[in-house]
Amino acid sequence: MMDRHLQSENYSLRQQLETLLHEARRNEDKMRRFDQLQHQLIGADSLLVLIRLLLSEYRLAFGVEFVTLALIDREYEVTRILDSGLDNETACSGLTLLQSPATLEALYGEKCAPCLGTFDDALHQTLFNAPLGAIASVALLPLMRHGELIGSIHFGSADPDRYVTGCGTDFLERLAEIIAICLENALSQEHLKLMGLTDALTGVQNRRYFDHRCPIEVSQARRYKRPLACMFLDIDKFKRINDTYGHQTGDEVLMNVATVIRSQLRGGDTIARYGGEEFVVLLPQTDMHHTHQIAERIRSSIAEAQLQALSGQPINLTISIGLSMLDTEDSAAEHSLLAERMVAAADKALYQAKHTGRNRVICAGNLPTEVEQHTPWGRILRLPAVSVNRLLTAATEVKIAVLKCLKRA
Repeated sequence: MMDRHLQSENYSLRQQLETLLHEARRNEDKMRRFDQLQHQLIGADSLLVLIRLLLSEYRLAFGVEFVTLALIDREYEVTRILDSGLDNETACSGLTLLQSPATLEALYGEKCAPCLGTFDDALHQTLFNAPLGAIASVALLPLMRHGELIGSIHFGSADPDRYVTGCGTDFLERLAEIIAICLENALSQEHLKLMGLTDALTGVQNRRYFDHRCPIEVSQARRYKRPLACMFLDIDKFKRINDTYGHQTGDEVLMNVATVIRSQLRGGDTIARYGGEEFVVLLPQTDMHHTHQIAERIRSSIAEAQLQALSGQPINLTISIGLSMLDTEDSAAEHSLLAERMVAAADKALYQAKHTGRNRVICAGNLPTEVEQHTPWGRILRLPAVSVNRLLTAATEVKIAVLKCLKRA
């Protein structure tokens, strides 16, 4: 009887030991995969690579069906960083950018601690956008840096026992801390990169960034068959402002103009200082009618602005603007070539605005012919090019005849 009891007890102990060893091996394997992922996250050379690692590698490494990420992007900094790194590919699937932390603060409450438990459609569906019934349990991790909520990462499992309320969260808290540090470092590195693509005076993008971004916008516009508008802007008689009031006032004028232009644009639009007193803007998914309205608002806002020199003297400021649209008819042309043509057309329209009185908006589609642009008679009479050429020939012949008569006299 005693022997049977001892055998039963030994068997039970062996079973417990095997269970513990199995759990230990699982934890060891889990930590090995975690260390591998940690090294990958730390080694990510860009924000885009880091986000893609979080959304794909964790899911594969730990067998989680759904992984999503939300980042707070108050100033559209993350948006600009990711846009500059995307070419023809779509944005990261599973990433949400929020302008305000209110949604995440409501989700986590004051404690901002990890939340584990049963999937609740009313609370969690917007975080995952998964098919109904696909997720049974969730783990929601707030991403904190220096006491501030910067984002949130979410795991969804079809296993109802994968994430249970009251379960230990040490591993997940460590993971969230590492992710938050990596995100902060990646954003800092990207910020340094952007400094090389940003105009130091006005704070908008510079020519280098624009030359990189323009073909990307052209590619996306062609791929999705959406309109793309270009706006070329030039401050009227800017040299006179510098000569009259000094370069410090000129710098203030440039900063004010950049601010006015930016105030009329959306988060996804591109503005860059092209050089000197020139600015260029790209407006994705915007037709010529709406582009013209935006340009007119910019023009009138600058004309009505009450600027003063350092001496207190009022400055009368105006701006000329040229507009163009992407030509999508030439399907065989390279993206870079179409980008050059679009910018050149806007620049040509700007030239026309300058030479027909300044403080106006001219569309590339409304430009006169070459002869009309360069011939006073053509501008006044609006004659066909052939008629103007005949008038020029006749005028030359009359001039020669008059000179011959004067010599004879």
